[in-house]
Amino acid sequence: MPSAAASPCTSASSRQQVVRRNHVQVLGAGPDKPTLLFCHGYGCNQHIWGYLVPALVARYQLVLFDHVGAGESDLQAYDATKYATLEGYAQDLVEICQVLDLRQVIVVAHSVGAMIALLAALQAPTYFAKLIMLAPSPYYFNEPDYYGGFEPTDVEQLLALMEAEDNSWAALFAGLLMGPANPAALSEELAQYFCQLTPAIARAFLRVALFTDSRPLLPRLQLPTLLVQCTQDAVAPVEVGAYLLAHLPQATLVTLEATGHCPHLSAPLATLSALEEFLAA
Repeated sequence: MPSAAASPCTSASSRQQVVRRNHVQVLGAGPDKPTLLFCHGYGCNQHIWGYLVPALVARYQLVLFDHVGAGESDLQAYDATKYATLEGYAQDLVEICQVLDLRQVIVVAHSVGAMIALLAALQAPTYFAKLIMLAPSPYYFNEPDYYGGFEPTDVEQLLALMEAEDNSWAALFAGLLMGPANPAALSEELAQYFCQLTPAIARAFLRVALFTDSRPLLPRLQLPTLLVQCTQDAVAPVEVGAYLLAHLPQATLVTLEATGHCPHLSAPLATLSALEEFLAA
């Protein structure tokens, strides 16, 4: 059970509902220390942060959670209408901050989780101090003046493969995300996360993650933001990092000599170094 104090205006039942819904876990140094709130990306759950947590838990309060439909979240809380947009996931993030009475939160967010965190910061800016975005992208499709990395037909083929519900898509997508240069074990680890998803929710979340265009929102974010990018990432290529740097008012870009879409898996030490330098600034 989380140790952070809850707001007096938040009922105990509401706190319990949110904690159970998103399987919220609070670890670390206590509420008197800076709070890092980890927002995982598509298809994963809070265990994806396992390579970073041991190095941070002694000096920060860490808040981990699962998006509804992932990990040990409450599947009964899944609402197809609410989660048809990223705003529904952002609302959950805000509610976690509310029920734990968090302030000056630093969000560490991966992939589409970065845009969820951005939306949460726009919805309720008083809760948030900084954003750390790992392999973020505001839009995944190619346009004449924008390179996002995907063509719509690529995604439709993946969604069609998911309809077969035999989990063959999981290995394919995990391999794409991790890239061929990383050990096969990392792709297999990522695929295992995907295989744990309920198929209908997996398809719905992938569609909303990839088809949402968050580019118009970028100039509105008035928080210091660290962008952590890999030199070779098929899902969030270097052009996307440059676009984010140009359109986020307070952004800093760090490009790691790493491959794939999950630097917290493929390059955890370099990711930690970039994170620590940003937190100390």
